[in-house]
Amino acid sequence: MIVFPDGFFWGTATSAYQIEGAWNEDGKGPSIWDVFSHTPGKILDGSTGDIACDHYHRYREDVDLMARLGLNAYRFSVSWPRVLPEGRGTLNAPGLDFYDRLVDALCERRIEPFVTLYHWDLPQSLQEQGGWESRDTALAFADYVSVVAQRLGDRVRHWITLNEPLAVVLAGYVLGIHPPAKQDLRAAVQVSHHLNVGHGLAVRALRALCPSSKVGITHVSLPVYPASDSPEDRAAAERWDCLVNRWFWEPSLKGWYPKEGWDMLGAFLPELAAEDENLLHAPIDFFGHNSYTRAVVRSDQSVPVVGAVQVPQVGRPHTGMGWEVYPDHLYDSLLRITRDYRPRAIFITENGAAYPDEVHAGRVADPQRIDYVREHLVRAGRAVAAGVPLQGYFCWSLLDNFEWTFGYTQRFGIVYVDFASQQRIVKDSGYFYSKVAASNGLEETTGA
Repeated sequence: MIVFPDGFFWGTATSAYQIEGAWNEDGKGPSIWDVFSHTPGKILDGSTGDIACDHYHRYREDVDLMARLGLNAYRFSVSWPRVLPEGRGTLNAPGLDFYDRLVDALCERRIEPFVTLYHWDLPQSLQEQGGWESRDTALAFADYVSVVAQRLGDRVRHWITLNEPLAVVLAGYVLGIHPPAKQDLRAAVQVSHHLNVGHGLAVRALRALCPSSKVGITHVSLPVYPASDSPEDRAAAERWDCLVNRWFWEPSLKGWYPKEGWDMLGAFLPELAAEDENLLHAPIDFFGHNSYTRAVVRSDQSVPVVGAVQVPQVGRPHTGMGWEVYPDHLYDSLLRITRDYRPRAIFITENGAAYPDEVHAGRVADPQRIDYVREHLVRAGRAVAAGVPLQGYFCWSLLDNFEWTFGYTQRFGIVYVDFASQQRIVKDSGYFYSKVAASNGLEETTGA
């Protein structure tokens, strides 16, 4: 039997654009995702997040669902343009009121709110002024964080500044598949730096306004394994890890970038301001760890900068997103983060899987997702036993939702959503997760 520590947080996670809907109601301004999803050809099924799960109107129902499942934490994000339609300046009171009501509803049910302040929905107005390529956006972010903290800080005890800076940079500025849909390595590196500046400024604002709360950041962890034991592949894995993991982790964990990454990027290095090193030295209370799969890489010197390519794992199980199912990556990465960085606490802020769920006789049987969550929880429990300061697990996601460029073709929820009727149906995985939360542990299955 694997037993988690007393006081462990069992939660689910969502993000504003993926579930809220009400994209232009009550004074909300447009985000970059509103504009991007309305651009023909950008979303796989031609859909948008205009309605999504209609959480803006149905949040009480969704909080009731969490309470029924016995969950004691909920990670959600605040939509920046719902609070400040232009990104700065005039406050939209109805937008901030929504989050005030949501936090109250959570507290009434003794569900701990974990608030993410940026989960990718930058106000379009700021994008038109340069977006994260402009240092001014980091300054505007700090002002927005202050507005939210002043309103919610009397009840919110856990704040997450940014969600997955790697995804913002890689998908938005290298691959060009997320807004602003650029393929510009120089801009990508500059954006990574301005995100870190924004994080540092946000930490300071939160410390000043909510001194008793805990402040962290959420990074995606993509543990890297060499395709072979050859010196070339091992070196390739180290380079890949440096640019995909360490470049993003170390500013918030160590206060600056890894020297190896600095050397590799060379001509693409960001422009810095004199105070930046001081800004990045903003100690955090916890490391948020988004965990889904691993990367297996081999050396390929024809690839610029990193000199490596990912190797598809043929014959292995994969989720609906095409991601390899390899639960050991979670154990490996939790131990590595603890060993190398000694964070005060770690939360698994996202972990889950998409599969093609269907409703039969009012039930959604999803055994693959149950297996996925179970095996990852087993690894998380083993990591706790090995000394990892893990304090909570947030399943991605509470609800089936708008899955970014995949639209509504991928279902991650432990609760099924019929998007036509907005009916919610708890999946078998939701009931499984509820039992784990109730017992604060699970059986360690044979062969896990």
